[in-house]
Amino acid sequence: MTDLAYPSAKKSDAFGKIVLRWLLYFLLGIFALYYLMPLFVMVTTSLKSLEEIRTGSLVALPREVTFDAWRTAWSGACTGIQCEGLRPYFWNSVMLAVPAVMISTFIGALNGYVVAQWRFPGANIIFSLMLFGCFIPFQVVLLPMARLLGMMGIAGTIPGLIFVHVIYGIGFTTLFFRNYYVSIPSELTKAAKVDGAGFFRIFWSIFLPLSLPIIVVTVIWQFTQIWNDFLFGVSFSQAGTQPVTVALNNIVNSTTGVKEYNVDMAAAIIAAAPTLLVYIVAGKYFIRGLTAGSVKG
Repeated sequence: MTDLAYPSAKKSDAFGKIVLRWLLYFLLGIFALYYLMPLFVMVTTSLKSLEEIRTGSLVALPREVTFDAWRTAWSGACTGIQCEGLRPYFWNSVMLAVPAVMISTFIGALNGYVVAQWRFPGANIIFSLMLFGCFIPFQVVLLPMARLLGMMGIAGTIPGLIFVHVIYGIGFTTLFFRNYYVSIPSELTKAAKVDGAGFFRIFWSIFLPLSLPIIVVTVIWQFTQIWNDFLFGVSFSQAGTQPVTVALNNIVNSTTGVKEYNVDMAAAIIAAAPTLLVYIVAGKYFIRGLTAGSVKG
């Protein structure tokens, strides 16, 4: 009797697993639809004319696709809410983010290498203080940072914004590299010292070639933080040096003339496109890099 019932029970278990799997797929699809719906509305609205936006449905596909809103958002047009588009501010953000990411990543790698592999009195205290800096709110450093930029003569400039983001990002980049370098056996450093390699030779020849996973993590993290920053951009910039997030805020919150929702949506997509592209291209490497130094040895 048991032998006869076994195939039936096995089929029942297999059927239950299939049902559970499809139920899981259904729930994941609902969540994906929920999170992607705002992006869908932004894209479709940016491709519609103002007349269609007023008379049509919010979630409907455009009856006639037009890229006029994208051209206005990028290049500007004096017939709408603005005379200047996002283009100059977009390139301001590029000139700000690229050097700030490179500098803060390099300094973080050097700091992490020192703290993790070159033990010296007070190393843990210095690392703790740098880690504490990661949790200082942006608002706390606004006044002293503005004072410092004024004393250095770089207030309201792109180099000034680069300096701000490098200083604020060093704590995070040091944390990433330190946690990664701790997992590298110290015997490598000792063997290199025996062979006569010095501080920088060990760093360039041994540690930096092994650092690709954590470099990817740090670059993605820093680029996202710097590109999406608004508070530092609006506080430490002036006309002509503002990043794209500040320009986007000016466009969306403008009350002059007719409210052009299609231009607002196109401008928001343009401003978010670089970080979205970075995560699409390198998202899997970001996850791998985060877990690469989680186990020592």
